[in-house]
This record gives sequence, structure tokens and C-alpha cells, in this order.
Amino acid sequence: MMLVQSVFVFLLTGILSTSGFNEVQNGSMPETSEENCGYQNVLEYLNLTKDNNLFVMSRPVKHHRSTTNVYLDMVIYAILDVREIDQTFVSYVWIYLTWDNEHIRWDPKDFCGISNIAVPNEALWKPDLTIEEMIEKDKAPPSPLLKITHDGTVFYKNDQVIISTCQMHVYKFPFDTQSCNITFKSILHGDDDMTLTGSVNNTEITMWSREIMRTQYEWLFIDMSVHKKTEDDLGYNQTSVIYTITMKRRSILYCANFLVPILFLIILDLASFLIPDNGGEKLSFKVTVLLAVTVMQLILNEILPSSTDTIPLVVLYCTGIFGLMLLSLMETIVVMHLIEKDSESQESEGDPTLNADQNDEKMKVNCRNSLTAIHDHETDQNTPSPKKDGSSQRLDVSLALDLFSHELDEVKKTVSLLSSRRENIGYWTKLSKKIHKIFFVFYVGGVVLFLFTISMLWIVTEDN
Repeated sequence: MMLVQSVFVFLLTGILSTSGFNEVQNGSMPETSEENCGYQNVLEYLNLTKDNNLFVMSRPVKHHRSTTNVYLDMVIYAILDVREIDQTFVSYVWIYLTWDNEHIRWDPKDFCGISNIAVPNEALWKPDLTIEEMIEKDKAPPSPLLKITHDGTVFYKNDQVIISTCQMHVYKFPFDTQSCNITFKSILHGDDDMTLTGSVNNTEITMWSREIMRTQYEWLFIDMSVHKKTEDDLGYNQTSVIYTITMKRRSILYCANFLVPILFLIILDLASFLIPDNGGEKLSFKVTVLLAVTVMQLILNEILPSSTDTIPLVVLYCTGIFGLMLLSLMETIVVMHLIEKDSESQESEGDPTLNADQNDEKMKVNCRNSLTAIHDHETDQNTPSPKKDGSSQRLDVSLALDLFSHELDEVKKTVSLLSSRRENIGYWTKLSKKIHKIFFVFYVGGVVLFLFTISMLWIVTEDN
């Protein structure tokens, strides 16, 4: 008899539970009671427990042809990092989801005015949304609760760190502007089963993000826009909601720590033209400055991605400066070689001053001998000699004049030879000075033109 009573009680309990669930499906309400004022009474009325998988296993619709409308909102809470070398975007976002559950209905009047209740997120079905650009799963646990209202509306808010891919356009680095996308879509459901709708007011979500944003790293948040895209990847249409975050890099530190020092290096290279070319100090100074630019290029290589399609302007800036300084170094080497060649010529020819003094002494001796011969001839002429007649005297005078004329010709040849040697000895030095002056003019003009061109490209060129 006791066994029959137990079976009867068990069957009666099952019938009442089924009847209660059918009443929820049909939207009927229990009789009003003053004791139904707690959240537990609402949950018991809805039969909403973790063990009831009917609320979790399928879309919350009464007819399979009905479409579940999911409304999505996203705001940026923080920009944590933008990794150019990895081309990833790290952000902290707030995601708001709203959808309708047709199995949940109650009258707040029957439960002392309770119009909403929070339940664990495992108790109800949730949209199977994914982020296409995400490359690393968030390690933080999802929000543990859902909020449901008496008319069946379900609210879900989740804070999430998103590490997503982002195609970086670094052509104008460090004056670049980046746009990164965060795309939401259903993993399996098509538009016939579930429609995904985002915010239609771009200005509103931009202002909202600016109000709540806590940190922006080295970036300045500009705006956020949203648009939809429909694709047919699985044989049926799927709508994606794409949020585009636009941000501009804060370039002041890059200018102070990178661009301006390189500009100072090219100014130092211009100042090195004032250093004399005779010693090796100028050459060593230029090599040191050139190595400093090389170090800057190595630092830049660690920042910029190697997969970029175009050469960034900052790379052209560093390469151009390096090329100009390399030309300056080569000009210094050529000038020093010419000066050294002139020095070798001086050593091989001897001291031109000493040679000139020796030649002057020889010319003085020759002239003195010629004048002595003429003077002796005149003395002999004044002295009467019965042995010499007039014809022999005229012959001696003619020979003395010829000798003096010959000595004068030798003097002229010696003087012209010395002058030509002096001109030949200073030829390479004069040539090096001319090359140095001409190169300096063209070098200064090239540096000014290059810097002006790069500046205009940074100003007027749009990001690729």
C-alpha cells in the first residue's frame, strides 16, 4: 500500500511540473499570492534551473521558422597595445548583447512587481558569436550572469580583452593613422535563423567610447564606425557586424628621439666640411657619424613590420641621409688622396725652395764669370799693346758678348723650369680645393631638397 502511494505521489508531481511548464509556454500565470515576492518564486514558476536543458539546447523560439534577432553594441574601454612588428591590435572592450527568449514570460503583478531577474549565463541559450580577427582566446572568464525581463528580453554584458589581427599601414610612420576591424558573426546560424544587428549611430558609440576610455597607450582614439556585411561561405547567407576603430599615433616622442637626432647628424656632417683635409680627424669624424645613422636604422628595423608592401617614408628618410653622408665620406677620401699625391710629388722632386736657391747661386756665378770676362777684356783694351791689332780686339769682344748672351738664355730656361715645377707640384692641391668647393655647394643643395621632399610627402601623402 505504501508503494502504491509513493508511485501515485511521484506521478502527480510529474504531471504538475509538466503542467507548469506548459503554462509558461502558453503565457498563463499562476494565481496571485502574497507569498510570491521573491526571485526564487519567479524561477520556480519559469522552471528555470541549471538542470533544465530545454532552455539551453536550442534557439528560444516557439516555431522553428521564427528568427531570433540579436542586437549587438560594442565600446572601447582601453587601447592596450598596437604591435606593428606582429601586426596585432590589443583592446579591452565592453560587449552588449540583447535578444528575445520566447519561452520566458511572467506578469510582474503576480510577483510583487518583479520585472527582471539575473540568472547564471549557463541557464539560457546564448548566441554563438565569434570574432573573426581574434588570434588568441581571452583568458579571463566571461560574465557569469544574464539579465532577463518579464517580456522575455535577455541582456548580456561581457568585458573582454581582444587580441586581433590588424593590417598595419606604416607608410607615414610615425605620423600614421591606423584602422583596425573587429568583426562579429555567428559560427553556425544563418540569417534565416538569427539576424545580427549593430548600432546605427556611429557618433553615439564614438562619444560613448571616449567617455569611458581609460587608456590609449601611444595612440589617440579618433572614432569608431559600424557596418554590416553579408557573405555566403557555408551555403547560406551570414551577416557580420564590423566595428572599425580609427586611431592616430602620438608622434611627438618619435620625433624627439628618432627624427630630430638624425637631422642633427646630417648637420654635423655639414659642419665637418670646416675641418681641414690634411689630417685624418675629418675622415674618422665622418665615419663615426655614419655609424650613428646605422644604429638608428637598426632600431627602426625592430619597430616596423617586414611584411609591408611599400617602403615607409621614415626608411627613405634614413636611407637618404645615409646615402648623402656616404657621398660626403667618399668626397673626403678623394680629396685626401689628391693632397697626398701632391705631397708625394714634392718629396720626389725635393724641396723646391732649396732647388731654387741652388739655381740662383749657379746663375749668379755664371753672370759673375761673364761680367769678369768682359771687364778683363775692357782692361786689356785700355792697356796699349803693340802685339794686338784692331781685328783681334773686335774678336774678343764678340766672343764675350756671345758668352753673356748664352748665359742669359740659360737663366731664362732655369727660371721657366722652376716656375713650371712649382705649378706642377701644387696642381693636385688646387684641384682638390676646386672639387671640395663644388661638392659642398651641391651637397648642401641636395640635403635641403631631400629634406623638403620628405617633409612634403609626410604632409600631403595619404596612408596606403
